[in-house]
Amino acid sequence: MEFRQLEYFVAVVEEGSFTRAAERVHVAQPGVSAQIRRLERELGHDLLDRSGRTVTVTDVGAAVLPMARAALGSVESARRTVEEMAGLVRGVVRVGMVVSCGIMDMPELLSSFHTAFPGVEITLSEANSDVLVSSLVDGGLDLALIGYAGPVPDGLSVRVLVDEPLVAAVAASDPWYGRESVPLEELLERGLISLPPGTGLRGALDEACGTRRPRIAFEASAPMVVTLAQRGLGPAVLASSMVPGDLHAVRITDPAPSSRLAFAWRSEGPHSPAARTLIRLAENRVTAP
Repeated sequence: MEFRQLEYFVAVVEEGSFTRAAERVHVAQPGVSAQIRRLERELGHDLLDRSGRTVTVTDVGAAVLPMARAALGSVESARRTVEEMAGLVRGVVRVGMVVSCGIMDMPELLSSFHTAFPGVEITLSEANSDVLVSSLVDGGLDLALIGYAGPVPDGLSVRVLVDEPLVAAVAASDPWYGRESVPLEELLERGLISLPPGTGLRGALDEACGTRRPRIAFEASAPMVVTLAQRGLGPAVLASSMVPGDLHAVRITDPAPSSRLAFAWRSEGPHSPAARTLIRLAENRVTAP
């Protein structure tokens, strides 16, 4: 029994014709007929009924058909696996991440991937989440660590790493130092220290504010936002995990905004074999206990 005999048999059954099957497998019709006859002689039974205008499968052929399809499927899976592994030898993966993110050890993830597939070229760039999302959708990036609020950005699939509340981080000299919570309405009366538009944290704050506009006194990157708050220049709107020990985190309520940090990639390909493998590795990091 040969692989091509099973291939020709399945083709004839699905096409209902030796002629159309021969066209499908790019072999002359006599060659298809001869190979199926050899298969039938080897099995000792007719697999096809040739008596009608359309070729049909016999009872024995119907029993053999699922196994023939399974065999062909296994061979195709093996071929795809080999092709993907070959693609990983010289592939390229382009990765992005939000600026100044300390929650996910991205270098460790990329190092593990490089150790397993040293022939794959890896690039990494930092940017605000809106830029990363645009690059993912446009195909400029294969995988990115983004921050976002609200629904998942269109065209992307995500695996959430962290979903945490926003807080107002204040220094010991601030009148809110020691408070447990502050309503959003009261927060909006203060000049705030915030990350710029396009970041996940700023998106979460703006979404919570709705039609109201927060009064942003200082707008900077995460390290500078923390430093400005430490100097007593006002409340810094941060994710709770970003607040250092010398600042006091005041919960924001009514409503309580939150921001998500997640791995993201295009919902629809194309994805290279190398990119698919890195995405699976990133997913495993999120789901691992």
